[in-house]
Amino acid sequence: MINKIVNSSAEAVKEIQDGATVMIGGFGEAGSPIELIHALIDQGAKNLTVVSNNTGSGHVGLAALIANRQVKKMICSFPRTANSTVFPELYSAGEIELELVPQGTLAERIRAGGAGIPAFYTPASVNTPLAEGKESRIFMDSEYVLEYGIKADFSLVKCETADRYGNLLYHATARNFGPIMCTAAKVTIVQARSIVDAGQIDPEIVITPGIYVKKVVEINNPATESKLVADEMRYPW
Repeated sequence: MINKIVNSSAEAVKEIQDGATVMIGGFGEAGSPIELIHALIDQGAKNLTVVSNNTGSGHVGLAALIANRQVKKMICSFPRTANSTVFPELYSAGEIELELVPQGTLAERIRAGGAGIPAFYTPASVNTPLAEGKESRIFMDSEYVLEYGIKADFSLVKCETADRYGNLLYHATARNFGPIMCTAAKVTIVQARSIVDAGQIDPEIVITPGIYVKKVVEINNPATESKLVADEMRYPW
């Protein structure tokens, strides 16, 4: 009988190895899987390439993973936001790599990776430094830049509700990159606010089918990134 539930965040992330590419969901704090990220810090995998919308805030979550020198490269759209200090400082010091990707292009690169599409053309970044060194073509009198799909070894995703099969529902904007990241990783690891019995989720409203999910851990009271930052918390505690 299929049962993808694991007992702890530590158990969920234990297979992530040094050098892995890891997609991490979230749009700012919305949908950020704080507990899974902190478990990854405790686990200690290094030289990671992380694909995420931004680089975290304060010294918790993704920012803490970066501060712990576990990330060698970020692929993201917003490397600097209101409360981000860790990544900008390390990048300025030449201690971490950055691949900057327009947000819509980032979403499509992940979606393409999950759909088995190796590459696509987009008008975003034409005639900007982000297009330098990339192939371009003219379609219907307009220039488009070639971008490659992104796949990952693992994805860390936060959802609202899951069942033991790994079917997922999200809460509002916390959905963001989660569904496409689930499809683009070899192993998708999910933290859910609640896990319900099989059959309690209407199949008609499932957002992410369980076939894309490997592990689910229940986190009933997930941390709120903005509160941790406001309280000047640092992980490890």
